[in-house]
Amino acid sequence: MTTRELVVITGMSGAGKSQVAHSLEDGGWYVVDNLPPSLMRSLFETTESSISKIAVVVDVRARALFDDLTRVLEELKSKTISSKIVFVDASDDSLVRRFESTRRPHPLQQGERILDGITREREKLQELRSAADIVIDTSELNIHQLDRRIDQLFESGEGIDLRLNVLSFGYKYGLPVDSDLVMDCRFIANPHWDPELRPLTGKDQRVSHRVLEAEGVAEFLESFIETIKSVIPGFIREGKKFITVGIGCTGGKHRSVAITDELAKRLAGEIAGFKISVQTIHRDLGREQ
Repeated sequence: MTTRELVVITGMSGAGKSQVAHSLEDGGWYVVDNLPPSLMRSLFETTESSISKIAVVVDVRARALFDDLTRVLEELKSKTISSKIVFVDASDDSLVRRFESTRRPHPLQQGERILDGITREREKLQELRSAADIVIDTSELNIHQLDRRIDQLFESGEGIDLRLNVLSFGYKYGLPVDSDLVMDCRFIANPHWDPELRPLTGKDQRVSHRVLEAEGVAEFLESFIETIKSVIPGFIREGKKFITVGIGCTGGKHRSVAITDELAKRLAGEIAGFKISVQTIHRDLGREQ
């Protein structure tokens, strides 16, 4: 029997759930917006012979119906249905700006400030966010970047046990909220202080060589790779199919970019008998002018 797929799209109002749904729809998924969780069983029964990939948007508008979601997902697992929860998030500042630009109230604003509504929603969704398989932070993503992220996460790939995203970032722009593991590489001498290397990035061979040959980097890479390898079997046993590893330096331009590319190169392939697909994301590359 063919395993059917269900993606539940949820998260903060204004964070981009609709765009994620549009991206999946463009990729061939059957998408239903704002479906009460209790109706998911009926949806799968009705489409059993015709549709194999279904995405459902469930958000705060469903109010108390959220309580049904966990129970329904457990029931669907017994029907050869593979389910994933995608939680779409963004910083409070980003969400406030988006609501102000559209001049629409937050669903939980209740006549108070937009930020009050956002705070209520975060509290309501805290447990669901913790249970999500994938968390996507859209604070610094435009529509096209978000589309590419969805394409990377849901591209076809038979036999892939785990999709690993290695993401470089700059601490000056904030921690990536969608990372499962974060490593700080600011212990490495910064190429920024070399006038010849400053305008280059970690993708340039001269910068990459300087970073990878710096004192302590070889030992750091070996140690961190072993750490990642040691947790992958556990993540897979717990049903987690997507992991994001964040690699940070000050600006996300030199050290973290070089380390990210090197890690991705070494981690691709097979680990502990599991087939691993690796993607690199350079979140802040190009921001520093």
